[in-house]
Amino acid sequence: MLFDTHAHLNATQFNEDVEQVIERARAESVSHIVVVGFDRPTIQRAMELAEQYSFIYAAVGWHPVDAIHMTDEDLIMIERLAAHPKVVALGEMGLDYYWDQSPKDVQKEVFRKQIRLAKKVKLPIIIHNRDATADIVDILREERAEEVGGVMHCFSGSIEVARQCMDMNFYISFGGPVTFKNAKKPKEVAKEIPLDRLLIETDCPYLTPHPFRGKRNEPSYVKYIAEAIAELKGLSFGEVAQKTSDNAKRLFGII
Repeated sequence: MLFDTHAHLNATQFNEDVEQVIERARAESVSHIVVVGFDRPTIQRAMELAEQYSFIYAAVGWHPVDAIHMTDEDLIMIERLAAHPKVVALGEMGLDYYWDQSPKDVQKEVFRKQIRLAKKVKLPIIIHNRDATADIVDILREERAEEVGGVMHCFSGSIEVARQCMDMNFYISFGGPVTFKNAKKPKEVAKEIPLDRLLIETDCPYLTPHPFRGKRNEPSYVKYIAEAIAELKGLSFGEVAQKTSDNAKRLFGII
């Protein structure tokens, strides 16, 4: 069975056919999906899906691109939702220096607040990182994020950075790019990550794996990530599917 640890079925791209998308995922042996909320509307929709489907869980947090819009009331909402039995993580949170929509100092403060909240509510965190690796690692260290751990979502960094993150109690998650024919770095890093620290995800509707690159991504495609990692590591598809599912259940506290 496969575990898609990061999906955005709460995105508007799924407004018309989310039920069929979920049915296709189940038909491809996807046993669990974490739907990630990152602002008010997507958090609300993630909660609705988690309450509607027994095998869907929610993560709630605030995306760094929109950090400038987060209020104290939003943080209180996230803390309240953290007590819900279907909420398994806080996030996605982090830093994004690619999209210049929120000042860096605001992003850092919002990131720190969410890490502190995660430690308070004792939930792991899901990290978004774009062009901000050094600052992310520094903040995780300074805030002692290893107390809750979490996942480096859609990891694109070096093996050295991956090791630093694993030392801080983080799993390394790979998505569609590990299947891209010209993506040497993700393949090299995925090959080196110990199987017991590895997760897989789609980040749908984005980052669609080969052979569907360019089309809308969906959770049923997580099998292509598992297949690519199995080939890189010289393991069976079943081994990778089982181990990454076990890892996700352990991280998110799912029995």
